[in-house]
This record gives sequence, C-alpha cells and structure tokens, in this order.
Amino acid sequence: MGTTVFRTSIKDIVDIQLVEDSINRLSWRDFGNGLSMARLAKEGKRELVLYRIAGDAAPDAFVKHEHLGGEFYLVLKGRIDDESGRFDKGDVVYLDAHSVHTPRAIGDTLVLVLWPEGVRLVSEEKAQ
Repeated sequence: MGTTVFRTSIKDIVDIQLVEDSINRLSWRDFGNGLSMARLAKEGKRELVLYRIAGDAAPDAFVKHEHLGGEFYLVLKGRIDDESGRFDKGDVVYLDAHSVHTPRAIGDTLVLVLWPEGVRLVSEEKAQ
C-alpha cells in the first residue's frame, strides 16, 4: 500500500531548542543498532514517543512498518528520509492510516512521534 503524506515546515515560526539534560534523563529503550525510543505517554493504542537515532546508526535501524491509524511526527533535530521524501528539522509530517514506510535517519536525529492506533511490523514477504 502506498503512503500518502501531508507535510509542512514550522521552522520559520518556531525555534526548536532542545533541553539535552532532560532528554538524557528520559527512560530510553536502546534497540542496539543506534536507535532508541522513550515513551512519553500511552493511553490505549495511542502512543507519544521520542526516537533518538545516532548519526552512525545502522541504515536499517527502522524496519518497514504500517501505521494502523496514521502517524504524526515532528523532526526536532536531524533529518528523516523515507520512500515518500526528505523531512528536515522543523518539518511536521502526517502519514495516513495504513501507510507503510521504512524511515532512515541522516545524522544525529530526534523525532517526536504520535501514533493514534499503534504500529504493525510488515514482513518483507508481505511487502513485495
């Protein structure tokens, strides 16, 4: 299934300044490939998470996945590339329900992500 993207940049109206000490104090789950996730909130299937991706993360740190109820994210630092485009610091991105993608971070990256209905991993056999 293709991915429909709504995207805009807010970098001209918002100055994103990260509080690194507070970010570092979050409870991070390290996936061992340069990708870490901190869950900020969860209610039912809804989740708000931060993804931190190291500049030297494995290119396949993120696996192909489907957003059951869509996905909203804000690039706080760095850049995300996927099949639908390039998203830089200050970009707000919305992917439609059931969208499938395999994001890749470029450089040290921090992304705030909201999943309204969760995520499902997509096997390569199904994706082809």
